[in-house]
Amino acid sequence: MASSGNQKLWGGRFAESTSALVEKFSESVSFDARLYRQDIRGSQAHARMLAKVGVLSAEDADKIVSGLDTILAQIEAGSFEWSEKLEDVHMNIEARLTELVGDAGKRLHTGRSRNDQVATDIRLYLRDAIDDLVGMIDRIAAGLLDLAEREADSVMPGFTHLQIAQPVTFGHHMLAWREQILRDRERLLDGRKRLNRLPLGAAALAGTVYPIDRHYVAEQLGFDGVTENSLDSVSDRDFMIEFCATASLVMVHLSRWSEELILWASPMFAFVDLPDRFCTGSSIMPQKKNPDVPELVRGKAGRVIGDLNALLVLMKGQPLAYNRDNQEDKPPLFDAIDTLSLCLQVYAEMIPAIVVRRDNCRAAAAKGFSTATDLADYLVNKGLPFRDAHHVVGSAVAHAAQKDCDLAELPLAELQQFSPLIGDDVYAHITLDASVAARRSYGGTAPEQVRAAIARARGN
Repeated sequence: MASSGNQKLWGGRFAESTSALVEKFSESVSFDARLYRQDIRGSQAHARMLAKVGVLSAEDADKIVSGLDTILAQIEAGSFEWSEKLEDVHMNIEARLTELVGDAGKRLHTGRSRNDQVATDIRLYLRDAIDDLVGMIDRIAAGLLDLAEREADSVMPGFTHLQIAQPVTFGHHMLAWREQILRDRERLLDGRKRLNRLPLGAAALAGTVYPIDRHYVAEQLGFDGVTENSLDSVSDRDFMIEFCATASLVMVHLSRWSEELILWASPMFAFVDLPDRFCTGSSIMPQKKNPDVPELVRGKAGRVIGDLNALLVLMKGQPLAYNRDNQEDKPPLFDAIDTLSLCLQVYAEMIPAIVVRRDNCRAAAAKGFSTATDLADYLVNKGLPFRDAHHVVGSAVAHAAQKDCDLAELPLAELQQFSPLIGDDVYAHITLDASVAARRSYGGTAPEQVRAAIARARGN
């Protein structure tokens, strides 16, 4: 005779109840309850399929679908009582369903396991999250396009090694940011294709003896198809790792943008103003206006990278098939989604509000001999080999540095000391505006190329 000592839905094998400590240690409902919508959607599709193939009666399937609708409404209303004793989101919902519809609720789990059930729930959840994140990226990309258009002619210094290199336009710089985030968008959507396969029907690990129709369920749930191998279906979380890798890349890009905004907003650069609503003050220094939003984004990048590492370490030692270790896959995934979502939202709000201090940007570009390459190009066009031109200009820069002036401020006679090829037309080539205007190659910084890139992006 079966012992009544364990009231778990899986408790028939056990003669004693789980200890309270182990219940607290092993529960996951405290974090996986957020999967309730996906769990209910998956269960309703599973019930309809069981009725379609004759494993469930139509009456039982209707009761199950209706009961799950009731549970969904209760959860949304905040009246659903979650229990740690029932371990996870799946068992909490199933137990409540059985209370509502009786034996029909007990038949719902026919032909499936929590192993393939949770794999399905996570894929549905992550698919929804990716769609939301892509929408946020679209807002950022649109904001960058508008800012680039507004600042297509605004000259600023371009940097390598954080040293002034060549003049560029602020609009060109914003289009560089846009290219980065658009590649991230592609990676998210590419990963979405791989995760959009239905694992339900793999059951615990070996498939099921029931005549299920997995393709029917996949169609109901919007999957592109079904997974091919039952062992793989329940045991791997590579689609989650791939997402977190992409999320880490997005955060790395946002962190780099943040670093630039932090520098540009400092009095030492004074290239941009960030509105007060994106900054905070100091508790002791009344003059301070701290760029806390980009600083926090920069910090949160490490958090998402940590989530990726957590999943990689979680999976690296697991044999096939499912292991309880995988209960720990959801906290880092949820954290990565939540953190990335918040950072994208704040950037989508902040980018249109950035105020560019054009005069300061231009003044900075005039320092550091940023048009030195233009002088070298001028000499090349006069017939001097580039390496010789490079040496000539290097000598001219050293001379100008000793005089504490820019190349364009040197008298013609002094410039001609370094090469007789230099004529009085040289000054038309080594101004900031001439420098950026000359870089008309496809994708270059010339304002006409910036506007052409914007027109392409807008489909014009």
